[in-house]
Amino acid sequence: MESMRYMIRRAGPEHLSGVVACLAAAFEPHRRAYTPGAFNDTVPTLQGISDRLQHMTILCACDATGQVIGTVACSTTNAGEGHLRGMAVLPAFQGRGVAEGLLGAAEAELREHDCARVTLDTTRPLERAMRFYTRHGYSHNGIVTDFHGMPLYEYEKHL
Repeated sequence: MESMRYMIRRAGPEHLSGVVACLAAAFEPHRRAYTPGAFNDTVPTLQGISDRLQHMTILCACDATGQVIGTVACSTTNAGEGHLRGMAVLPAFQGRGVAEGLLGAAEAELREHDCARVTLDTTRPLERAMRFYTRHGYSHNGIVTDFHGMPLYEYEKHL
């Protein structure tokens, strides 16, 4: 496998259009399997991602040119618990370690906030993501909620 050089940093306002573009590119192949509401929540507008930045830490992986090639957001939800959302890697960079780097950085961020448990939610169309999370210590905890008319499966990991 070719070595991939990228830097993970906290997203600032200057990264948000790249974060939106990354989410759009990563989730577009799954659009038909999503309800319109679920897709629009998963791939927010620039204003939506700007709003998310107000209450979550958004991390981005940037290549040598500064292009956002991957992203994930994290936040503490309760004492000792964190949550991840919006994990995405541009299709051209998938399978090259970027997702692992982002996941590790998000988990480190949550550990710094004394989180001992982290959750994330995913949908049935994202079978590859489910396998990825399982390989990295997450397991489905049996919680299924409604996500704009489609099932949302909660995964958890103890840090």
